[in-house]
Amino acid sequence: MEINVLEDAQALGVAAATEVASSIQHVITNQGKANIILATGASQFEMLKNLVEAEIDWSQVTMFHLDEYIDLPEDHPASFRKYLRERFLDKIHDACTYYLIDGNAEPKAECERVSAIIQQHPIDVAMIGIGENGHLAFNDPPADFETNQPYIVVDLDKACRMQQYGEGWFNSLADVPKQAISMSIQQILKSKKLIVSVPDERKAAAVGKAINAPISNQHPATILREHQDCHLFLDKASASQR
Repeated sequence: MEINVLEDAQALGVAAATEVASSIQHVITNQGKANIILATGASQFEMLKNLVEAEIDWSQVTMFHLDEYIDLPEDHPASFRKYLRERFLDKIHDACTYYLIDGNAEPKAECERVSAIIQQHPIDVAMIGIGENGHLAFNDPPADFETNQPYIVVDLDKACRMQQYGEGWFNSLADVPKQAISMSIQQILKSKKLIVSVPDERKAAAVGKAINAPISNQHPATILREHQDCHLFLDKASASQR
């Protein structure tokens, strides 16, 4: 795992986006097309803001995303489909091919649908984050490290739901859904390159465990240390317990 510590969240976003853009351009140059994964949430604000300004031929890119709440309308402020349309797809004028998770569809059928698609698109570059509880995507502890299903239905623990409420996406904890469709741990690890953006002091404990704790599904982000090309981008605050 390569660890990069930047001065603040803004500098982190610039550095991570530069790495992402260079990686995507390299893949397009060498194989014509690139398959990517985008994360959502507050941790990705600065990275995405800079990424959409990069000179990338988005018409040669296919995009998937990590997760979506079950039974949350797309127009809800917390919808990750809404997030990606407003912060990425609209900015690049829908230039890429993309597959969004429909959280309003029947969950098992939707998992099967997006799983079948992503299995035909080996991922070159994945942008992900780490949750306050150490989760990757919505794989809360104890995460399933074994399943090979690309997308699965997961239960969201209280710590995860508290984070979503605390970030201002919902009016109350009771409003935060208790289930989501999430990319599985094994599917994330299949990505050829991982770029992990984790700003903010509230993530410091999770970052410390990701770097130093024994690899365990009780601390899902520890599994990142088994990936061969993982780049962790931190600011001084999130790196304070490493």
